[in-house]
Amino acid sequence: MALVFLHHVVGDLTVGKPELVEFSEAETVEAAIRAIGDCAEGAIAVWRRRAPQQQHQAHLQPAAEPRAARFVGMLNSLDVVAFLARSVGDHEKVMRTPVSEVVTPNPSLLKVVDPGTRLIDALEMMKQGVRRLLVRKSVAWKGISKRFSILYNGKWLKNIETSSPGAASSGPPFSSSLPDDKYCLLSREDVVRFLIGCLGALAPIPLSSISSLGAITPHYAHIEASSPAIEAIRKVPQDPCAIAVVETKSDGTHKIVGDISAYKLWKCDYLAAAWAMANLSAGQFVIGADDNSTTPISLPDFIINSPVEDIGASSRPRKFSSRSIGFFSNQTSQMAVGRLRSMYRGRSAPLTCKHTSSLAAVMAQMLSHRATHVWVTDAESEDILVGVVSFSDILHAVTKNPASAVPPAT
Repeated sequence: MALVFLHHVVGDLTVGKPELVEFSEAETVEAAIRAIGDCAEGAIAVWRRRAPQQQHQAHLQPAAEPRAARFVGMLNSLDVVAFLARSVGDHEKVMRTPVSEVVTPNPSLLKVVDPGTRLIDALEMMKQGVRRLLVRKSVAWKGISKRFSILYNGKWLKNIETSSPGAASSGPPFSSSLPDDKYCLLSREDVVRFLIGCLGALAPIPLSSISSLGAITPHYAHIEASSPAIEAIRKVPQDPCAIAVVETKSDGTHKIVGDISAYKLWKCDYLAAAWAMANLSAGQFVIGADDNSTTPISLPDFIINSPVEDIGASSRPRKFSSRSIGFFSNQTSQMAVGRLRSMYRGRSAPLTCKHTSSLAAVMAQMLSHRATHVWVTDAESEDILVGVVSFSDILHAVTKNPASAVPPAT
């Protein structure tokens, strides 16, 4: 077991994290679109509002209603696009739909942890499917975190600054000067970003190939490029929230064309993407149509505007294109999907790595793109899909015994 997991605690990762601002399930889909653009992994945590009588008595009974008990679930960009694609009628009215009608309840995605919790324990929680850690904020962290860590046998290390030599503390050696209701959220991206700064302590695992570490998930969700994009909604798994758009070759292998995922739709034009999902094939959806196409696709019934701006402020119809859903392409929609893929290397191209890539390289790739996953292709053919690497796969890999690590990747 690498000492970095034992000598660091969750509180180390909360430094500089903003205080949690709850997003209520009573908010509208339009508000959710704005909030998702500022959140890690293209998803937001949704909460129930505190009951009025408990809100009034919160200062008297702060523990009457634990914050975690009001957690509903996670809402990502793909959930929103899928909801809009299935909706009919006035889209201005649809955008005012309460989030409670869109989010899928799943309280198990969040776990409350103490700032003094060992990092290895936090990793184990996330390996089991936890997406967010709810951590009480504290301003008492000073010096190196090893002073506040737990030894592997469960004993608290002494607090050098507050304890006399030889004295041992029977509890967590810190106290918060902030109110008990001040919390922040940690995501898997936060954990991986922290770990990439500790690669030396994890050696030789980071230099080992992802295939040798068993970090590749070979069973991935996929959809044929010729299939309607709307069918992807029924096939997308929870982790990673992504489905590969492929062309099946005669030998049964999959040639990846693109992907439909929360990461790809993170900061897109949601209404345009929803129209495309409802009307185009999966291949057309991930590639889009060029703005200069001779056969433009119009959106007569949609109010298209960027979510970064004021949604609904403009009623001017706009033709669907790869730019309108956050993608960029210089090809026409009349060309074969496979030919487009070979000529195009813009944002709609899927994020890929080879199965011989090192774990450190994949971690850096995901963090630099703020992606939730990377598609893995064969080393000899960059388009042949062999699996996918997600945050969970990385966390499983880095906690392996360094003694069992294989030789570095070439």
